[in-house]
Amino acid sequence: MKDNANMDQLDQIDRAIIRELQGDGRLPNVDLANRVGLSQTACLRRLKKLEGSGVIKRYGCVIDQTQVGLPVSVFVSVTMERQIEDELSRLEREIATWPEVMECYLMTGNSDYLLRVVTRDLASFEQFLKTRLTRMTGIANIRSSFALKQIVYRTELPIPPLA
Repeated sequence: MKDNANMDQLDQIDRAIIRELQGDGRLPNVDLANRVGLSQTACLRRLKKLEGSGVIKRYGCVIDQTQVGLPVSVFVSVTMERQIEDELSRLEREIATWPEVMECYLMTGNSDYLLRVVTRDLASFEQFLKTRLTRMTGIANIRSSFALKQIVYRTELPIPPLA
């Protein structure tokens, strides 16, 4: 597998390893090997290869945001005054440092960026806007939409088996 491997380069066992680890990133190698039908040594070798190639970027745990006092999700559309590479890069670097921003995407369509921001309450979101986002130069428009209810939230990608 090369660096920046794509799905076409992953065989059925690689895909099985990924599916298993998405469900439980703390799965011991012995259990993972049994589930995918490999020896422990072969499984560990494949796992290291998936990690080294960047297919597996990192391990983590999924936290319920309401249980830790961050029940508010806000989707923020940001439109830039000008789409100049230096200004876009500067904004992206700054946004990447804000812990409230859980996701940020460069978009096509009506806005340039879409952010998912989590906060404790409406006042906290207002503070985020005042102290962070509205202080950035080059922004023409900011539109916020508050999520009323989360219907689906997945962290597991739909890894298809080989045809």
